[in-house]
Amino acid sequence: MLKSLIEITKKHHELFKNSIPLIASENVTSYAVRKFYLSDFGHRYAEGWIGKRFYQGCKYMDELEALAVDLTKRLFKCEHANVQPISGVTANLATFFALTNPGDTIFSLSVPHGGHISHDRFSAAGIRGLRVKHYPFDVENFNIDVDETRRIVERNEKPKIFVLGASLFLFPHPVKEIVEIAREINSKVVYDASHVLGLMAGGEFQDPIEEGADVVTASTHKTFFGPQRAIIMCKKELAKQIDRGVFPGVVSNHHIHSLACYVMACIEMMEFGKDYARQTVKNARVLAEELYNLGYNVLCPNLGFTRSHQIAVDVSDFGGGDYVAKKLESCGIILNKNLLPWDDVKDVENPSGIRIGVQEVTRLGMKEDEMREIARFIDMALKDKSSPKRIREEIKEFKSNFSTVKYTFEEHPAYEVI
Repeated sequence: MLKSLIEITKKHHELFKNSIPLIASENVTSYAVRKFYLSDFGHRYAEGWIGKRFYQGCKYMDELEALAVDLTKRLFKCEHANVQPISGVTANLATFFALTNPGDTIFSLSVPHGGHISHDRFSAAGIRGLRVKHYPFDVENFNIDVDETRRIVERNEKPKIFVLGASLFLFPHPVKEIVEIAREINSKVVYDASHVLGLMAGGEFQDPIEEGADVVTASTHKTFFGPQRAIIMCKKELAKQIDRGVFPGVVSNHHIHSLACYVMACIEMMEFGKDYARQTVKNARVLAEELYNLGYNVLCPNLGFTRSHQIAVDVSDFGGGDYVAKKLESCGIILNKNLLPWDDVKDVENPSGIRIGVQEVTRLGMKEDEMREIARFIDMALKDKSSPKRIREEIKEFKSNFSTVKYTFEEHPAYEVI
């Protein structure tokens, strides 16, 4: 059994060491971050709030959490930060508990329009008993239709919360405009920054806090340098509600070892975040343009394809998103199928699109030339220019030059088993 566990772990590391990882919601952490997973913090409980715990022995855990709050407030210039949520969905659920009652209405993007499942009726919003109304969507601009949203509100649709942010997130959302509508009806604006938190920290994406959002939720491991957990930032007048929504609402012990990892990731982001975020967005746009020039239906060429780490491609002509994702995986390119605006949510098994994220390959030191190589590999795989085995061997050779974690204080192998 132990040998099986070790072997499974080694094979998993080998898979990613020899593949091109393009899942838009994943990244690799540095050794500086990872070492805190192994600390004694992982054995302990810190139920409650800083200085008001339900267990003894929390003196240094209090200091750690206070440091995490301080760094979050400094990085994002927010009035209040809660660092206890253990995932982005948990952060969203805590926010819904804090700001709504069952039966209230919220506005959010539908999943085919890029919305995250936790913003919809079949996940966190539904668990809270909320009535979910989807924003009207401008497909040409791949964004919320603000004018039509205003008309819907004027027809006496009064949501308690306007949810912004997305899972397929190519362009900044109209935060200022939605905030203006929300203020007129005494509603709140919640912005889910899970995908773009690292880009925000690096100054390469919109700042929803400065633009007026009341609450910003975010996971800390996509474009950010951290472990899989989350944060909530909000205006000071909502601090008590948000904190109560987190604890005792949806969190008890909040995994202190990964909180220490988050603190280290904040320190890295302060030092390296600007360069990393800038290169990530450059890489995404170059990869999108190269695929477009090769004849692929990359979304939004009229808008420069993307302003984030993500690219969306309609691959209907190649068999659909599920077929393409599996074929690329067989060649050593790992990404995911994705619903696009013209899909029905029932098409989830084989939607029109794929979603590509470049944040992990950027962390490995890849730049514009490597994006062109990745486009070439994708083209080889999808146009049957070579066998999967041959492409895998080429990718293995290519990837051997990019298996070191960059944008950290001490570079090191990315996929070695510790």
